[in-house]
Amino acid sequence: MPSKKNSTYDADDIQVLKGLDGVRKRPAMYIGDTGKRGLHHLIFEVLDNSVDEAMGGYADEISVTLYKDNSVLVVDNGRGIPIDEHPEFKRPALEVIMEHLHAGGKFDNKSYKISGGLHGVGLSVVNALTEWMNVEVVRDGFCYKQKFSKGKKASDPEITEVETEKSYTKITFYPDNSIFEFDPNEPIYNSHTIIARMRELAFLTPHTRFEIFDNFKDEQEEFHYEGGIKEFITYLNKDRQPLHSDIIYINDSYTTDDGSVIMCEIAAQYNQGFQTHILSYANTINTVEGGVHLTGFKSALTRGFNAYIENFMEKKYKEHVLSGTDTREGLSAIISVKLPDPQFESQTKIKLGNPEIRQIVSQMVSNKLTQYLEENPQTAKRIVMKTINAKIAR
Repeated sequence: MPSKKNSTYDADDIQVLKGLDGVRKRPAMYIGDTGKRGLHHLIFEVLDNSVDEAMGGYADEISVTLYKDNSVLVVDNGRGIPIDEHPEFKRPALEVIMEHLHAGGKFDNKSYKISGGLHGVGLSVVNALTEWMNVEVVRDGFCYKQKFSKGKKASDPEITEVETEKSYTKITFYPDNSIFEFDPNEPIYNSHTIIARMRELAFLTPHTRFEIFDNFKDEQEEFHYEGGIKEFITYLNKDRQPLHSDIIYINDSYTTDDGSVIMCEIAAQYNQGFQTHILSYANTINTVEGGVHLTGFKSALTRGFNAYIENFMEKKYKEHVLSGTDTREGLSAIISVKLPDPQFESQTKIKLGNPEIRQIVSQMVSNKLTQYLEENPQTAKRIVMKTINAKIAR
């Protein structure tokens, strides 16, 4: 047993980090790391808040601009971040949102029925980790400009009247080089990474137009897909040979006892190959490690095909009991759920954890898949034979 040391440990040793100091001290807890991934996460946090406006039906244009000095501008034509006085803090709502980690309009499901980001989490984290952050909001006939730096306000608001009925939010920021070690004279962002994210957001919010302006390369790209996730599947399978021409599409909703609505949208298509390509999303957030919505989809898929074999296939095939691996061979699928109170694993939102979602998604998929297979017997047999052959090959 090690000998005890005589060092004191009392109340004087307990440190309380105020405001956003905790974010600056342990940034990886909020953005994953302080390397390239973390730098891009700053953009995505701001972008997610713009997408929340689009999901609510308040915005239909979102843009990202990469400047040559490595600053970034994100613009949406939504309602504009609130700028009136907060009733409790007696300060402009924008300041409260930017300087308090858990302040925002997305906790009570009133201002936002569905959201991926959280004003006051995402935006305050970006504020905490940037050298400077400039915000411009136009709403209710006023233009409101304010500067922030390293988690705190750097100027008083500048307010002017404007003759327009339009509204928007513009956020420009520059990462804090003392947290993110980078060469300010070299491009620090990978435009391909940002383009990939904006493209998938365009598939997931088909009524919204996304643009990226890369001033380093003097390039501009635009994304707008009215076909939604069905068009996403076509994009994923562009270099693959489809097993069937149509895309299996599920779009259903479930109302909980408290009146909340959970929406589930799935597009899937099998191809002649062997690899599985499934992407899962919760409120447009790419849950890269899946979660309960993906688990519910997988279990329903396996159960559905085994039931089809038992009920509709010839007797010689009934001995085959498929595993999940068998039913997913050669499958490309998009799973998108939208729910009022997503429980993500960590601030980086890599996994969805709401326990009730698994059964809800599983039941939706089971019902709709059964209906699809019964209404499309030729396609059903083609897919089921592929899954059986996958089992035999094992």
